[in-house]
Amino acid sequence: MYNKDPYLITKNKSKEIFEKHKQIYCPYFNQNIILNSDGFHHLQFSCRRERNRREQLLKFNLLPLAISIIKKSGTLQEYRKELSPVGKRSQKENMTICKMMEYWSFVAINDNKTIKIRVVLRRVGNGNIIFWSVMPAMKLKTDTLNRIRQLADKGIEDQ
Repeated sequence: MYNKDPYLITKNKSKEIFEKHKQIYCPYFNQNIILNSDGFHHLQFSCRRERNRREQLLKFNLLPLAISIIKKSGTLQEYRKELSPVGKRSQKENMTICKMMEYWSFVAINDNKTIKIRVVLRRVGNGNIIFWSVMPAMKLKTDTLNRIRQLADKGIEDQ
């Protein structure tokens, strides 16, 4: 049976994008950025809680623009490095392993000049740099919120 739920359609299209673009060359790093299940999961969850559907739809719909930004990125806007817990708490020792996390942020205005977008990449320890997140990069005033709501309701195929 064909499912016409816009959320599931958009989520599946986003998953297809992740499967099609497993690696994206980024000129800033002069290497490939990995799109994996960690990044896809982060589009749906934050702090181990599910994001609301409207926020997920917004992130899914911004994904094609994020890929374009990664391919063109030449200037870094933000960098952060911190020690963070990784994985679940050990039952035996009641401790969580911590690793060094690095985050890079690139900001660009989309081709239609309608919204400024922030793309976040992440590396855990000495691992690969992966796509981590995408979001609007602006202060959320009322008119901006309305524009973001329109983007969340817009289909991924319209990007």
